[in-house]
Amino acid sequence: MGGTGSDNGWLRILTDNSAEKEFRNFHWEGTLFDYLDLVKKNPNIARNAFQRMYDMILGWGTGSYVEYKKNIVRYKFFDDPIDGGKDAVFGLDVPLMKLVHFFKSAAYGYGTEKRVLLLHGPVGSAKSTIARLLKKGLERYSKTDEGALYTFRWVDGKDNGDHILGNATEMACPMHEDPLKLFPEEMRPRLMEELNKGNKSPYKVNITGDLCPACRFVQREFMKRYQGDFNKVMQHVKVQRMILSERDRIGIGTFQPKDEKNQDSTELTGDINYRKIAEYGSDSDPRAFNFDGEFNIANRGIVEFIEVLKLDVAFLYDLLGASQEHKIKPKKFPQTDIDEVIIGHTNEPEFKKLQNNEFMEALRDRTVKIDVPYITKLKQEVKIYEKDFNANKIKGKHIAPHTIETAAMWAIMTRLEQPKKANLSLLQKLKLYDGKTLTGYTEDNVKELRKEAIREGLDGISPRYVQDKISNALVNDKAGEVGCVNPFMVMNELEGGLKHHALIGSDERRREYKEILAAVKQEYEDIVKNEVQRAISADEDAISKLCANYVDNIKAYTQREKVKNKYTGQDEEPDERLMRSIEEKIDIPESRKDDFRREIMNYIGALAIEGRTFDYKTNERLHKALELKLFEDQKDTIKLTSLVSNVVDKSTQEKIDIVKTRLIQNYGYCEICSTDVLNFVASIFARGDVKRR
Repeated sequence: MGGTGSDNGWLRILTDNSAEKEFRNFHWEGTLFDYLDLVKKNPNIARNAFQRMYDMILGWGTGSYVEYKKNIVRYKFFDDPIDGGKDAVFGLDVPLMKLVHFFKSAAYGYGTEKRVLLLHGPVGSAKSTIARLLKKGLERYSKTDEGALYTFRWVDGKDNGDHILGNATEMACPMHEDPLKLFPEEMRPRLMEELNKGNKSPYKVNITGDLCPACRFVQREFMKRYQGDFNKVMQHVKVQRMILSERDRIGIGTFQPKDEKNQDSTELTGDINYRKIAEYGSDSDPRAFNFDGEFNIANRGIVEFIEVLKLDVAFLYDLLGASQEHKIKPKKFPQTDIDEVIIGHTNEPEFKKLQNNEFMEALRDRTVKIDVPYITKLKQEVKIYEKDFNANKIKGKHIAPHTIETAAMWAIMTRLEQPKKANLSLLQKLKLYDGKTLTGYTEDNVKELRKEAIREGLDGISPRYVQDKISNALVNDKAGEVGCVNPFMVMNELEGGLKHHALIGSDERRREYKEILAAVKQEYEDIVKNEVQRAISADEDAISKLCANYVDNIKAYTQREKVKNKYTGQDEEPDERLMRSIEEKIDIPESRKDDFRREIMNYIGALAIEGRTFDYKTNERLHKALELKLFEDQKDTIKLTSLVSNVVDKSTQEKIDIVKTRLIQNYGYCEICSTDVLNFVASIFARGDVKRR
């Protein structure tokens, strides 16, 4: 009894009523005429594969933004809401828009439904991920009420001596076809007219194509049994709900080519079942044939061709018929209708072979190529790595700030073409692409930069290489000892791996990538110096006092007045030295100082008219200048450079601890990497290499 109670307890935890309801939903059964009622009520049930694919993507919703004065639509499906972002695709909104437009055109029958969709791009550019997402999306969509679809099976419980189903009492349609195809050609026009009355769906119910050879044979034999009585024949049909599944090979197929000697077209279109020849007496009997090739089982859904252009020529001919005519040719059987999305992906060397092969002209003509390049935006590239390397996944180790950012920066710079403008560096180009502003460059200039770079994103380092090197840095001995991975550990891994990188074809390219890494290291140096400077000068009271002093002086200066010295009580001339020491921090030249001071006073005056009080934080340039001035005044009292000599007095240590706390609280550092970054910046200051922003 105790054991039974325990079992029931586990069952309550592991099951719920909704699971039973879902099971009943997924296993709905009815007659052919029950199915007609369903279609009449919801014509979307009878959609074709392209229409389902398009509606599935749209069903997750969209967002939009403007880039280079062009409206870009972001399809939320590609954020992978199904698996919580596991297969999310970042930074490819424009190629994905082209992809969805392909499906839209195919859904409305504008011609692309007769084409092979080819995703083309360098290795590691998310081609497989996109295909995997589409398959996963369709599978889940078929489990929803909106994406419900149906197929049928034949049943025959009576032994009339004709053994139409052989020794079995049931036979499922091997190609999961739509039950509407059971209706003969002469009935279809009137049936479609009736089903489309009051149809508010964007698609009309359209019954096209013949049954598969096996079902066609069975239907013909039943018609003979009942002397053409269609109603009696249909009593042998059970319509059932169909759930697409890649694992069960229902509606979702994947084909990966082997070496040319082992390729066999039966893998695509099915093969003879030799065990059943004895039962049915002929190898041309469709019941003795396994309609289980990838084209067969993917009917009503999608088939993915991995490295499609590595297919043998004979396979490619099958592909042509499948795309253009929506027909395949199983061995010893007539052409058979299919309804499926055909998607392939390939890398550039294989695509170049296709372009140079005159015998492949027919395939080129029936292919819609969508380029899937590498990402060229820093923020989007960072998202790829943060998906795998984040605090939730990496336990027991801390990844220092900017570690992933610097790795992503380097990867993107390897993919960018050198700017034609002499005064623009590769790093500046990266920043412009990432949405940063740069003096002298407008949005139109950036758009022009993108246009002139023809191969940008089609060459360079793959995200996989960077992911591998971050992984190496996480597991190496040094990271294990300190418990924290910093940018230099990852950059050392990135550089060390270049020597053995199989996809880098020349020493010149290796040198180029190392030079880019040196530029990234310099940028990282600048970033952390700025952060330490801001952490040191983060005393808001001190900045406020400095700001008040500056404003008093520029007010007196612009109004040609004197300033009262708070300590002596004497009226004195405005402190030019103080004003210039602040203004120089943001590169205000002597010739422009009067303009800048008037600009600040006008800004303060405008706020006063609106009844608002001036706050230095609302003026970004002034805020930056005050921070740098305060840093300069305080760095000597903190004596950061004394860290290098390891001789730090108690007072200095207390100030350094405050700075470390600010780095930890405000910038994401841990105890280890905050100490490391302070030591690193201290060594820079010790060299006298103080950066002026």
